[in-house]
Amino acid sequence: MSKSPENPATLVRRTPWPSSVSRSVVTPLQPSVVYASQSPDQLDQQYEGEIHGYTYSREGHPNATVLAQKIDAMEGATGGIVTASGMAAVTAAMLGLLKSGDHVIGGDQLYGRSLRLMTQDLPRFGIETSLADPTDIAAISAAVTDRTRMILVEVVSNPTLRVADMQAITALARDKGLILVVDNTFTTPTAYRPFDEGADVIVHSVTKLMAGHSDAMLGYVVARAPEHQEMITGTAVTMGMTASPFDCWLAERGLYSFDLRYRAASENAAALADHLAGLPGVSRVLYPMRPDHPDHNRAVALLGGQGGNMVSFEVNGGRAAANALTLGAKNIAFAPTLGDIGTTLSHPASSSHRALTAEGRAALGISEGFFRVSVGVEPIDLLKSEFEKAVEAAAAFS
Repeated sequence: MSKSPENPATLVRRTPWPSSVSRSVVTPLQPSVVYASQSPDQLDQQYEGEIHGYTYSREGHPNATVLAQKIDAMEGATGGIVTASGMAAVTAAMLGLLKSGDHVIGGDQLYGRSLRLMTQDLPRFGIETSLADPTDIAAISAAVTDRTRMILVEVVSNPTLRVADMQAITALARDKGLILVVDNTFTTPTAYRPFDEGADVIVHSVTKLMAGHSDAMLGYVVARAPEHQEMITGTAVTMGMTASPFDCWLAERGLYSFDLRYRAASENAAALADHLAGLPGVSRVLYPMRPDHPDHNRAVALLGGQGGNMVSFEVNGGRAAANALTLGAKNIAFAPTLGDIGTTLSHPASSSHRALTAEGRAALGISEGFFRVSVGVEPIDLLKSEFEKAVEAAAAFS
């Protein structure tokens, strides 16, 4: 018969963390939901900002702070927050800064869920929206009304890799007094730093290139103006867009290899784009640093030669050819994501842009044979060989 401890209460009391004259090299993981303060007076001081201390993890926790500060440093920003996903970051920025009666302009080639937010969700809250081509400043300018308050653009669009006219858009936003929100996920701070060019808000899907291993879902948002950041943070906290401590810990680990991964994957992407362009059966290749890209000159000037790790290409033959291509790419993950350390292949018509009509996708240049590749760090000769087999399999249906 087991013997009960003399003082059962000791089993439910937290054991103090062991003291040590040495320190952990790795950031500790702190999954605690709640933090204990010494008194009501001290808690008041925390909430009033007189002293720093954590209270309830929905309002912030150490792992989120560490990660946010690292991304702040990359973007030349201060005070950013980490959210539960990239879309949470976009939503926090828009709902935090917009109100019923406002008008927002979005790039017409935004990520699929951002398009849905613009076209279906924001209008339910009385926020008017318009979509315009971010490569054409005349189109963006024509969309401005007397109620426009914000412009949302991606520097490089998903999935057709068009490069926004950021210089002109930034000048327009400044001239009209509009809030410019820039989704910097594809480009990352290595290729483009929005605050350096005059943007007001930066958002990221940290899930992608920053975390880089397809095992952490997170977003990041930061505003240049402290009053804007306060509104965004308040919205994120109230709506429970809290990032998981474990995911923050994983993403921080991913950031330590970010620069190495980004540069290796970008070199692979440039080489793979050129290789795909020479394969029979490939009708179109999109990569910003290729001379045949429609925005090549702008990309070179804006991104400083950093083409990134994304490549898009098209084969003939419709859905049958698309199915054959993915089946032929046996060692490449067919997945609706990007930014993994390994190469992944996605099909926008059946994933990110499936909610659009066929006509709507066609208007954006997305056919059934259109693919987006998130290029990883594998040996380039291996990638070339695998895509050759995949394109050859698709050619039977073209």
